[in-house]
Amino acid sequence: MYDFRRFFIDGAWTAPSGRRELDVINPATEEPIGQILLGTAEDVDAAVAAARTAFASFAETSREERIALLENIISVYRRRIDEVARAISDEMGAPMKFARHAQAASGLEHLTTTLAVLKEFEFEETLGSTLIRREPIGVCALITPWNWPINQISCKVAPALAAGCTMVLKPSEVAPLSAHVFAEILEEAGVPQGVFNLVDGDGPTVGEALARHPDVDMVSFTGSTRAGILVAKVAADTVKRVTQELGGKSANIILEDADLNAAVKKGVLSMMSNTGQSCNAPSRMLVPETLYEQAVEIAKSVVSKVVVGDPKADGVTMGPLANKAQFEKVQRLIRKGIEEGATLVAGGPGRPEGLDKGYFVRPTIFANVNNSMTIAREEIFGPVLVMIPYRDVEEAIRIANDTVYGLSGYVYSGDIEQARRVARRLRTGMVHLNGAPTDPRAPFGGYKQSGNGREWGREGLKEFLEIKAVMGYTQG
Repeated sequence: MYDFRRFFIDGAWTAPSGRRELDVINPATEEPIGQILLGTAEDVDAAVAAARTAFASFAETSREERIALLENIISVYRRRIDEVARAISDEMGAPMKFARHAQAASGLEHLTTTLAVLKEFEFEETLGSTLIRREPIGVCALITPWNWPINQISCKVAPALAAGCTMVLKPSEVAPLSAHVFAEILEEAGVPQGVFNLVDGDGPTVGEALARHPDVDMVSFTGSTRAGILVAKVAADTVKRVTQELGGKSANIILEDADLNAAVKKGVLSMMSNTGQSCNAPSRMLVPETLYEQAVEIAKSVVSKVVVGDPKADGVTMGPLANKAQFEKVQRLIRKGIEEGATLVAGGPGRPEGLDKGYFVRPTIFANVNNSMTIAREEIFGPVLVMIPYRDVEEAIRIANDTVYGLSGYVYSGDIEQARRVARRLRTGMVHLNGAPTDPRAPFGGYKQSGNGREWGREGLKEFLEIKAVMGYTQG
């Protein structure tokens, strides 16, 4: 059992002001595996005060000092990466191989990428006689989700440290275990007192208190679009910077000249990865009418090879959904797809055969979907793929852009120039051509209701910096 009933505030593990306990549930067993305590506005005040005090000195540290700090963190993280992976698997159900080589590895990847960016980043430049200076924005509230817990923590904490900011992290109360391990890593690596603080809690209490707090200069939020809107509204009164990485309903356009087998296989497996709980998942597969029936058969064959089960068992490729609320939402939307007339190709409501406990769902594919159906418009956030036929490229682009979201997009073509032309017309923050993976150096974020601001790499560091112009800096 994990016992993380303390917060990390001002360089020490401290008892929260309240005693409201919350069980952390293993989604594979529906049994408690640990406990946390939920914080209060008083805990937020203490953490923000520590961060505010620490900012005065940490903001003045040199590039070399922050490089050394990140190198220490990376060294400790490498040594404890298996602990991080186990915590992630336990708290949100990722199969152990995926938890180690994708989830925990992503945290390390952001740390090393940020280190490389910091070594080369130009914090100052001259424009005529004016100095343009980039300075740390201040105290940052970092609010992170449960679906990629360490990925989202690391891609915020690393650039905040590199910029010279101090911070208060509120991890998801659904999946807080890996965040506590991460805090222990930062403590062991020698992060200065008050620079990093962790307070557990729910959104309406701790999240709102952070977003509203007058001594918080920036909120970096990842989560649902609904929650992101609430954070922005609360933060507006103090005119603080708010960056948001929110929902998605990404289109995967397979063009007529693509390798159909390879494209469909990659699309299906990508959708089922992480049990479909990725904001940039390729959840709408768009296929030419002439190839549609063939594509549906390929998809049906591929999804039958997905192995759902105990995340600790060998050979399992898909674990449970992360929590009960998400399980119930996915079940509701699967039933909605059937009610609205989509053709169920694979999966469907209920748990997979042989699994009568845990938040396991059937890998599900719907065919004969049109873009007005609920399952084509709402972010399901589960292993549910919808397949939509299109007549020509113009219609495919129109369907792809017909959404309130704009996080990611996917294009498959045998002609790279054609793929590039289609990519330029997609109203999304990212596009993957022919199965290209995410790039930790590239900006991650979206258009429209998928958020604002960018994370990862150089652009992610910039979000934690203010710009100052010093006129008359040079004379003569």
